[in-house]
Amino acid sequence: MNPPPKPVAPSIEGPLKVALLGCGVVGAQVARLILDQADDLAARIGCPIELVGIAVANADRDRAGLERALFTTDAPGLVSRGDLDVVIEVIGGVDPCRELLLTAIEHGASIVTANKALLAAHGQELFDAAERRGVDLYFEAAVAGAIPIIRPLRESLVGDAITEVMGIVNGTTNYILDQMCSTGASFADALAEAQSLGFAEADPTADIEGLDAAAKASILASLAFHTRIRGDEVYHEGIADLDSSDVAAALAMGFQVKLLAIAELTDDDTVSVRVHPAMVPNDHPLASVKGANNAIFIHSREAGSLMFLGPGAGGAPTASAVMGDLVTVARNRVRGVAGPATSTYCARKVAPIGEAMSRYFLRFEVRDEPGVLAGAAQIFAEHRVSVQTVQQSTAEAVARDDGLSATLGMLTHEAREADLQSCVRDLAASDFVCGAIRVLRVVGLGA
Repeated sequence: MNPPPKPVAPSIEGPLKVALLGCGVVGAQVARLILDQADDLAARIGCPIELVGIAVANADRDRAGLERALFTTDAPGLVSRGDLDVVIEVIGGVDPCRELLLTAIEHGASIVTANKALLAAHGQELFDAAERRGVDLYFEAAVAGAIPIIRPLRESLVGDAITEVMGIVNGTTNYILDQMCSTGASFADALAEAQSLGFAEADPTADIEGLDAAAKASILASLAFHTRIRGDEVYHEGIADLDSSDVAAALAMGFQVKLLAIAELTDDDTVSVRVHPAMVPNDHPLASVKGANNAIFIHSREAGSLMFLGPGAGGAPTASAVMGDLVTVARNRVRGVAGPATSTYCARKVAPIGEAMSRYFLRFEVRDEPGVLAGAAQIFAEHRVSVQTVQQSTAEAVARDDGLSATLGMLTHEAREADLQSCVRDLAASDFVCGAIRVLRVVGLGA
């Protein structure tokens, strides 16, 4: 049995010493808040705090309102100086952040981070190191910006049994899809607008391919189900392959298209965690989440359904979450304690995507001739996929070299992902389907 964690040693001779790693949009805002709100922070914490250093790549660049004497390019030297109470990390990425934070923990500093990629890849290593050293590791800003979602999962609902976490956790993709749904913009045009407004990076790959959302989903699922889930264990699809026809078909049926992160506790006590686009009914709360906002549902056995909504990105919202963690961690240092550890005692398995259950909407072009509907229905039945409604658009019938074709739309009841994919493969191989089969999962309609 491991010995109990060594209590942290608070700085009682003077102010708590804080170091900052990174001074971009979020880091600069955090630094200014620490300096500008020094008196208020001291009153809330019970002790003054002092920003003693900021590690950056270029220490000579002018940063308005921040003294150059604070800056250093020697991040390893800063985190290993030995007298730090808190290290705040807002650099992002896995390297060199992993080694920097492990070094800071080894030297007795508590950690506040906004780094979802690092936590998704190496969270357990960091949590274990912090617990051994008896220091805090807080990360509210890593998921959903200003929305308080980590603390409710980690503390407020820890006495309940959570069964599902689902929502919009990436503001960039929500803005793009909102533009496509509300204005009819193409994906390329909506992405370009998001970039021009600062909602999307110059390289938007992590957002539009679902990687950012997958990292956040792994963190939420790990907390909700007390199981360490890495980011690379999360199935993810992005939105780059969606086109205007997908959105138009969804709108015509009374749906919005959203990129969702979904983590569910299954009947056999495994965890299904995935990120993908989905059709959401217009009367569902997630359908009304506009722009770059995030929204997350939590379903638990005792509390029922809870929804958290707000700005999910940006310098000020993310800095707000960082500052909340800073106050909490600093209060713990003053008291000489560490906050609750993150529990991963369940060790549940992550279910493969093929075992996930969902409803689906399929849209595909078929030959406009007798027997097509019967043939399609037979394929669905062979794969145990039950069809609820069928739409045939004769208005979209087009002439082909080998005759006319029309568009079929099929909404299914809940089915297993593996069965649906087998059904799609057989439909594509049939002699009556012309071209690609478009598939969107459907959320919010029940089974």
